[in-house]
Amino acid sequence: MGIFTSCCKPSASEVLTPDSETRRRQQVEAAERRAAQEAARGVKDPSKVLRNQQRSEEMEKREQELNMQGGANLRVLDIRLRRGSKWELSERSD
Repeated sequence: MGIFTSCCKPSASEVLTPDSETRRRQQVEAAERRAAQEAARGVKDPSKVLRNQQRSEEMEKREQELNMQGGANLRVLDIRLRRGSKWELSERSD
């Protein structure tokens, strides 16, 4: 019976393994794919999430610039969605 199985499998010399640089590149690509999949997990529209993050970063920059220039005399309401909880509304005093 050993004769039949040995003729179907390729020998060790016939199995080609990629060189170390190709393997390293493939591993990096796979890690990037896993990271992207994990980041998008549970998100219907990843581009919307990215836009919201960019918008909030821009707002924070503007807020910091206002504070450096003396700031505006406006009350700021901080509205954030915490993970796994409902909307949280708080009044910030800067």
